[in-house]
Amino acid sequence: MRYSRSFIFTAKENPSDAEVVSHRLMLRGGYLKKTAAGIYSYLPLAHRVVRKVEAIIREEMEREGAEELLMPAVLPAELWEESGRWHKYGPELLRFADRHGRDFCMGPTHEEVITDIVRQGISSYRHLPKNLFQVQTKFRDEIRPRFGLMRGREFIMKDGYSFDADDDAAALTYEAMYRAYCNIFRRCGLQFKAVEADSGQIGGSFSHEFMVLAKSGEDGIASCTQCSYAANLEKAVNANTWQCQPQGKPEGKRAHTPGVTTIDELASFFNTEDSALVKAVAFVDSKDQVVLAFIRGDRDINPVKMERLHGDDLHPASTERLMQAGLEPGYLGPINLPQGITVYLDNSLHSLDQLICGANEAEYHITELNPGALAENGTFADIGTVVAGDHCPRCQSALEIVRGIEVGHIFRLGKIYSESMKATYLDRNGKEQLMVMGCYGIGVGRTAAAAIEQNHDDQGIVWPMAIAPYQVVICSVNPAKDEATRQAADNLYERLSSQLEVLYDDRNERPGVKFIDSELIGIPLRVTVSQKTLSQNSVELTIRRTGEKYMQPLEALDAHLRDLVRMQMEEGS
Repeated sequence: MRYSRSFIFTAKENPSDAEVVSHRLMLRGGYLKKTAAGIYSYLPLAHRVVRKVEAIIREEMEREGAEELLMPAVLPAELWEESGRWHKYGPELLRFADRHGRDFCMGPTHEEVITDIVRQGISSYRHLPKNLFQVQTKFRDEIRPRFGLMRGREFIMKDGYSFDADDDAAALTYEAMYRAYCNIFRRCGLQFKAVEADSGQIGGSFSHEFMVLAKSGEDGIASCTQCSYAANLEKAVNANTWQCQPQGKPEGKRAHTPGVTTIDELASFFNTEDSALVKAVAFVDSKDQVVLAFIRGDRDINPVKMERLHGDDLHPASTERLMQAGLEPGYLGPINLPQGITVYLDNSLHSLDQLICGANEAEYHITELNPGALAENGTFADIGTVVAGDHCPRCQSALEIVRGIEVGHIFRLGKIYSESMKATYLDRNGKEQLMVMGCYGIGVGRTAAAAIEQNHDDQGIVWPMAIAPYQVVICSVNPAKDEATRQAADNLYERLSSQLEVLYDDRNERPGVKFIDSELIGIPLRVTVSQKTLSQNSVELTIRRTGEKYMQPLEALDAHLRDLVRMQMEEGS
């Protein structure tokens, strides 16, 4: 592609509404155009990147025996009502009615539709297994879309679904998809981790997220320093063996603490560390019942673990609701509680021999309380968020916390959807059985954005070769003033474009402008043609990732570029 004919328009200044690197660079580099909040047009450069990611996905999915199909973006409400998600999914589901008053939604995911398709086509065990996927535009009405392609409302997603006869067969399919996903992100040239994760609104018993490692990542990952264990902080298990020698009176002592309602104020009042205190977090469940969680003062409650343990959605409790339940906000504690309050206690409380906690009485706390006295008041469990130095649940080594960007998620769905939607088959004995399902998603645009978050410098994007919009950019120096340089660059473009993906910057611009744009756009290899280089029968070759520059003879250029492209592709894979 000749730059002079391309739809590439770069900008010098960072957009004021772009908060993260990938958003800034994709707008500045002419990759995206904002159409509405969280909705973007993919301009030609971005489209080329996205199509490369999609091609890798298709190759690896088909390698593992999956077939591609395409489902509608507009989905009927009755399928979602059948699965029970029409009202459960929440305001992120964009609902609307057609001219006949029938309810529809813009599909954020397609479990219901694919289950309906398969249940109509599968009747016997002889038809299983089946593994189907699509690459399609989705819509989720995020309350605060931000970060460009990282958290948009409309996005391109690869979603796949598997159907097996039993759990053993489903486990083999899950392993195949895990393997395919590792190959996909490896081939995209990304540093990533597959981490154990919570299944969220999709559901299921087990899942893995694929996280591109980046300092700007929204998600925390607990990763073992010795073994392969890694988990999202929502899922990570704290395997610390808390030990203490209980001392003091089990019932504790009542202490007057007027105006002391926060952990910081409490630590200052008793001249102690946060780790010696008990922190309280109050929730209400879907039945409007109050649920209290208690943890050591220097640690944090994990809401996802709490919901999983309680078996229901939880939301922060208001001051009014706490007072209505007979509780005293600011002085909540795990003893002296009124009836009807569910209590959960984090295992970290076992590390204390004398607790300081709220007395459930205005202006009073309890000191010197034995943690053993709490067991009869609530359930001890791992409900806290792990921190660096906590023990790995597999090998007991120390965990470290790193940041990541979720680009893929695979789920062991089991029979959630097949049961609610009656997706059955006849086994060898003619008995009706439920299909066992799996679900596998990749954010295509998000993968491209995550690649930039991981691969950039002060000048711009540094694309991995496998997903760069072009492999080589040719920059001609002063072509309007030097006919020989223009002709040589033209000839080189014609020759190389039959072998490689080439962007030819033939604009009548200063060399510095061309170099700045090529670095901003992030093309891996730059070939500079000038009167000076031609006098040596050479060109100047620049490696974008390392900044290395050297003269390369023209007669060996084609083979050398092919070798560089191949080597960078292999480094990524």
